[in-house]
Amino acid sequence: MANEKRDYRQEYSEYHGKPEQIAARSQRNQAREKMGLSVGDPREVDHVRPISAGGSNRRDNLRVVSQHTNRTKGDKTK
Repeated sequence: MANEKRDYRQEYSEYHGKPEQIAARSQRNQAREKMGLSVGDPREVDHVRPISAGGSNRRDNLRVVSQHTNRTKGDKTK
């Protein structure tokens, strides 16, 4: 087992090809489009009320923040 090489490309494809991952990616892309962020823009869209807590992709639940702000925000619903 220790001598076997991992196939990272296959692992990546299998994970990101799952229906729930495709749906999550679609929601993120829809939110970015609503807020007018173009490809390559380093900012991210933050959901004021997370989708996991019943939030939506409605414009009044979205805000544009820096990557650092969004990643350090964490899940406050726990």
